[in-house]
Amino acid sequence: MGIAGDIIIVIVFGLAAGLIFNMIKLPPIIGYIIAGIVIGPFTGGITVSDLARVELLAEIGVALLLFSIGLDLSFKELRDVRGIAIIGTTVQILLCILFGFAIGHFMGLPATVSIVFGMVISLSSTMVVLKVLMSRGLIGTLSSKVMIGILIVQDLAAIPLMIVIPKLNDISSNLSGMAFIILKAVVVLAVIIIVGIRLIPFILKYVAMLNSRELFLITITAIGLGIGYLTHMFGLSLAFGAFVAGMVISESDYSHQALNDIIPLRDVFGLIFFTSIGMLLDPKVITGNITLISLLVFLVVGGKFAIFSSLALIFKYRNIIPLALGLSLAQIGEFSFVLARTGMQGGVIDKEFYSLILAVSVITMILSPFLSMLSTPLYALKRKWFMHEQVQTINMPESGLSGHVLIAGGGRVGSQIASVLHRLNFPFIIIEQDFRRFEKSKEIGFPVIYGDAGQEPVLSAANIDKAKLVIVSAPSMITAREILNIVKTHNPAVEIIVRANDMDQIKELQKLNVKEIVQPEFEASLEMIRQTLLHLNYRVPAIQSLIDDIKETTYSTGRTSAINSFILKSMKDTPFLIETGWYEVKSGDYIEGRSIRELEVRKKSGVSIVGLMRGGAFIPNPEPDLAFSAGDIVAIIGTEEKRNQFEKIFVA
Repeated sequence: MGIAGDIIIVIVFGLAAGLIFNMIKLPPIIGYIIAGIVIGPFTGGITVSDLARVELLAEIGVALLLFSIGLDLSFKELRDVRGIAIIGTTVQILLCILFGFAIGHFMGLPATVSIVFGMVISLSSTMVVLKVLMSRGLIGTLSSKVMIGILIVQDLAAIPLMIVIPKLNDISSNLSGMAFIILKAVVVLAVIIIVGIRLIPFILKYVAMLNSRELFLITITAIGLGIGYLTHMFGLSLAFGAFVAGMVISESDYSHQALNDIIPLRDVFGLIFFTSIGMLLDPKVITGNITLISLLVFLVVGGKFAIFSSLALIFKYRNIIPLALGLSLAQIGEFSFVLARTGMQGGVIDKEFYSLILAVSVITMILSPFLSMLSTPLYALKRKWFMHEQVQTINMPESGLSGHVLIAGGGRVGSQIASVLHRLNFPFIIIEQDFRRFEKSKEIGFPVIYGDAGQEPVLSAANIDKAKLVIVSAPSMITAREILNIVKTHNPAVEIIVRANDMDQIKELQKLNVKEIVQPEFEASLEMIRQTLLHLNYRVPAIQSLIDDIKETTYSTGRTSAINSFILKSMKDTPFLIETGWYEVKSGDYIEGRSIRELEVRKKSGVSIVGLMRGGAFIPNPEPDLAFSAGDIVAIIGTEEKRNQFEKIFVA
């Protein structure tokens, strides 16, 4: 069947391997590479007949991969971490290139090959890191923001590296040529951006108005590959043009739909690309160089760990972040395959060294999820073996803390709680281990302690033994468990509210005898149910009864509750349910200066006045002769119809 048969073999074997690796919680791209080894020319058995044509299709895969990354490129992600992302990543790439050059020098490799090796190991895997962060529920944490910022800059840096590598063979005579190519790339980039920003949104708007998803997908693909071919005509790579096209579209109103539509196509061609990489990998190179490959893996992982963790410390990121960065970004990324392939096609490295690079890259990617999981236990050991972090308290009340609320975690949730308590003048203290959040709480004027809430000295500084309530708003289950153990020792009677990320954590917290648990996504679903039923004119008391039933069942069993059909039926069958309403008496209102007896409220409207707020004090069941004044807030009870009648007669 020729090329058609080869594509079928690639997709079927790639799918099988991808499914297997997904089942064992590893990135499918590793499975694609291994599938390529199986069907490659070095292993026998079922083999593709025309590797060259498959590689041509793989080039489209690279272009679509870079196109989608350009589409998804968000410079907003760099805003909070721009220092380490821009400056730190630049330094990291240079250090990795020097480190790779040093390894190559000691291996006796030519200088150009050593430089390519340094470039290859300088990049980490965006796909692997994001998959690990999502699987561990760490998206949104400070460490994840730093990682994503670094990965974005690395992806940008891959483009000039791709341009430079083919010219390394004769670097002395090619310096002027390299400068010309870089200048040409900058000019082409500027022209594409200037013209593209004006023209592409107009084209996309016109196609979107046709309401044809098919034409929109074809248009997006044509723009990405068309601009890629245009840059290819100017002596630059197809992938470079596709990346620039993605960046241009990302600034338009259609970027999200474009990315959503292009992902399936990208994934199919991406499978072909990663499988073609495996086809070029000779297993004999691995078996014949197993000691060297193992040494290189150790050096690469150890070297990148040292570089990333040191940079985190230099940029004043503390606690678990240096460990998390060093372990999570220690692998070699998918862009490195593109760089290695570029080096081989340009004649800078040979096929044997290419296979060596691929072997090291694949092994580091396989190790990556396991290395990432080591950050938490290693950080726990660090805190156990070394001195406790210094406890720094700010804005503490002069009278001390007693009967206060202790908030562990000053992030978005914790700061919102603190704001409410501050307005209510209720005593509280925040414990925050992220220095930036600590500084923010300090600037606002909140009482705050800098330290880890899982440490006994920190909780003691927050007077845990005198606290009325403990709120664990930090999403870490490790931190929650450590806080609970200390609280049980120092203040076993205190009430505790703990945040859970998912139902599994709810079950774990229940085993620790935590009574009050809040799971944000579940609580959001309850609010959406409440709003839905309100819009469908269900009664508030019945809605609240339903919400309470779902919440009680879910939090008591750790499973999402089924809706009680009896409650739903009663919600429909009881339109006469009475409810409470509150109304403010304003100057000039009919009821101002008149008493309940004089107004004959119950006789004329059918509602009963059950309370009155005056001057900050609540008066239950006011006497019939009490006259209303401007500023009073009146509480009435009755059906919706009767309350509307009250408004028409006495308030309007």
